[in-house]
Amino acid sequence: MDATADPAAAPGRFREASSGARTDRRGPRALPGAGVWAGCAAAALLLALCSGLAPHRIWGASAAVGYAAAVWPAALGRRRAASVVAAVGAAGAPLLLLVLLGRAQLEVDVLAHSAESLLATGSPYAPDPVTVADFDPYLPAMAVFGIPHVLFGEGPLTDPRLWTGAAFLGALMLCARRPPLPALAACPVIALPLAVGGVDLPVAALMCLGLSLAGRGRPTAAGLITGLAAALKWTAWPALPVAVALLTAMRRGGAGGRAAPLRCALVAVLTTAVLVLPVALRDPSSFATHVVEYPLGLTDAVSPAAGPFPGHLLAVGLPGGRTVALVLLLCCALAVAGSLVVRPPGTASGAALRLAFGLCLAIALMPATRFGYLVCPLVLAVWAVTQRGEDQHGAAAVRPDPEGTP
Repeated sequence: MDATADPAAAPGRFREASSGARTDRRGPRALPGAGVWAGCAAAALLLALCSGLAPHRIWGASAAVGYAAAVWPAALGRRRAASVVAAVGAAGAPLLLLVLLGRAQLEVDVLAHSAESLLATGSPYAPDPVTVADFDPYLPAMAVFGIPHVLFGEGPLTDPRLWTGAAFLGALMLCARRPPLPALAACPVIALPLAVGGVDLPVAALMCLGLSLAGRGRPTAAGLITGLAAALKWTAWPALPVAVALLTAMRRGGAGGRAAPLRCALVAVLTTAVLVLPVALRDPSSFATHVVEYPLGLTDAVSPAAGPFPGHLLAVGLPGGRTVALVLLLCCALAVAGSLVVRPPGTASGAALRLAFGLCLAIALMPATRFGYLVCPLVLAVWAVTQRGEDQHGAAAVRPDPEGTP
């Protein structure tokens, strides 16, 4: 008799299979139910009726139909099917419609123009920006998503939204434990930027992937991915100290190599420097104007990013409020950094939750911010919840380092 067919001969394997089966049975019940999709439909319809932005109105009307269509299968207990229906109706269909109509948020045009400038001059930043549309507040690597538009002309397959969305989904699929992608894509906070042009999505997914690699004891790969995310947008920079803290905690626990944290940090810094410094040094004045002064509200053209968060309310409602908000932001950053030293996260899920918390504090206290920025901590938190199961069952435990760490 084949020993592998006998549960007694392979108790560990049998328990693992049983655990996996139980996890699969619990999975659908953890997905959104009919009430959630009905609420999403109402919210999307409200946005369609109240928004002053045409792409948002189009998304709201289309997504409301998609969410409403997901209510019926969810009510019948087919929650996985409902998530797929909601994702297609709230993200896929609106994206296709908006691409065909040529409607998008300003970020999409910014990526296209920045890519054109990058290929023509070596810098994505206009030397004399005047209007809001002239500014590119992102780091140089973000312009890569607009290169297909420049090389092959305007068309459905060259729209920068397709490439940012593909990077988002692709990075999440490479993580050790992937979140339920249909349900995540259908979440209104994610479906809306997927359709109208959110540049934060690939940044969030790359941060998840970097922490996943760090949790698997792969410091070089983690540093490479984290450095790539950091070359896209400033908001990814806090991911590096969190990944280093995770690797440090793993090293103290006897897992990973002694040089793993340092290697991760060096690779990340070098990756970011290679992608950012050549552009920054080519025209330091334009670089500072676009990616430092404009986001901080120090230019004549003011960023449209605004939301009823404490930092913004302080900046507009209190004399010297911008300085107060920045001081509070610095204090919170130091507090989170101190927590990483005193009690570093020991798992990838714990690191993702710590990073999500820090980003929420930053979003709350930034003078110029909007609700859409919450997509980064949201993605990190959702991925952390799904990753936690893998951490608990040991599937994400550190394996022998394939990179030769002693």
